[in-house]
Amino acid sequence: MALYFSLWLTLAIRHFEIPDGGKLEAHLQSFTILFVFWFLVFYIAGLYDKHTTLLKKQIPVIIFNTQLINSGIAILFFYLIPYFGITPKTTLFIFLLVSFVNIIIWRRYSLMLFDSPNRQSALLIGSGTEMDELKREVNGNPRYGIYFVSSLDVSNIANLDFQKEIVERVYAERITTIVVDTKHSEVSQILPKLYNLIFSRVRFVDMHRVYEDVFDRIPLSLVEYSWFLENISATRKFAYEFMKRLMDIVLTFPIAIFAVVIIPIVYIFVRREDGGPMFITQERIGKNNRLIRIYKIRTMTGSDSGDEVLSSKQVVTKVGEVLRRFRIDELPQLWNVFRGDISLIGPRPELPAMVRQYEKEVPFYNIRHLIKPGLSGWAQIYHENHPHHGANVGATKEKLSYDLFYIKNRSIALDLKIALKTVKTILTRSGK
Repeated sequence: MALYFSLWLTLAIRHFEIPDGGKLEAHLQSFTILFVFWFLVFYIAGLYDKHTTLLKKQIPVIIFNTQLINSGIAILFFYLIPYFGITPKTTLFIFLLVSFVNIIIWRRYSLMLFDSPNRQSALLIGSGTEMDELKREVNGNPRYGIYFVSSLDVSNIANLDFQKEIVERVYAERITTIVVDTKHSEVSQILPKLYNLIFSRVRFVDMHRVYEDVFDRIPLSLVEYSWFLENISATRKFAYEFMKRLMDIVLTFPIAIFAVVIIPIVYIFVRREDGGPMFITQERIGKNNRLIRIYKIRTMTGSDSGDEVLSSKQVVTKVGEVLRRFRIDELPQLWNVFRGDISLIGPRPELPAMVRQYEKEVPFYNIRHLIKPGLSGWAQIYHENHPHHGANVGATKEKLSYDLFYIKNRSIALDLKIALKTVKTILTRSGK
């Protein structure tokens, strides 16, 4: 809406008159195609992420940076594709300015137009840090339609006065939604009493589902064996696997062309820094715990193998730091993708020694090997505390929560989302 209004306003400013149907029609087709590419840039930049409303101060900067990229796309689009028959130098310049202002106005004030100022009151029943995280996030972000007026820790359920703490509070504070950890062993004691509140038009939502929807990861402390039995299956999804394999093959070729061009240049810098070899091979754990051998450009002073990786003494080189930032060191793994050892999208494959340790210390860690690993994954774009240079159990537990989310919800749409977000990770040099 903002972009089309910007186009209409641009034509009005350009010609000092209300644009007629002919002028609009002459520009509509070309600009519509352009807008599709712009939407992709906005998406990659994170402007459609869940937490964007919390970043209002950053939005003008984000939009300005995306509009710089969009300006380049627009210039290339109109001047390299003569099909549309227009080269709107002045019109394009005016449009870029007008659309920038309109998008910022839309982003800053659209919530005031469409969001209800009265969020529904809710009660949160659960325990642990996940409950605190959920309450803090939901109450601090107006994009959610509920507000937790109170929370109850079920670890103290033995001393709970149900009538006073829940029933009276539901009516006094007009609570319409109760988010409850139904899987918690202690909650089973009050489920019959909660059942009666259904007749008071109270809606119940499982805390697992809300947490997953809000944070895009599975809270490990909330899942037990029953969760895996309900949500994870090894049954093959033939249509999905066929499309995923097709996407791997089709997308590998254009990336491989880039690799052929860039690798000779990288070779010169790697050899000049320390004279060591350019490529290394490493054993990793693939699908169904199968041992696979992957290929990488060396980014450290050496290459660990066996149990020595648990306390690695290798140091990242200066050239290696740059290669890691832009994921260039992983380009040789395109051969692994083509062979079918790994996919473009999936949990990152881990070293055997690491896997042996994590399987002992991280519950349910081996579930990662239910599917084929990948070059980039859900954890790579959303998990900020990546474990590096040795074992890190704490960081790996958190990383597993993202891997579980992907395994449960994997689809072509989610793979495409990860692929687009990976572009942002590479361009902003946030990759590790």
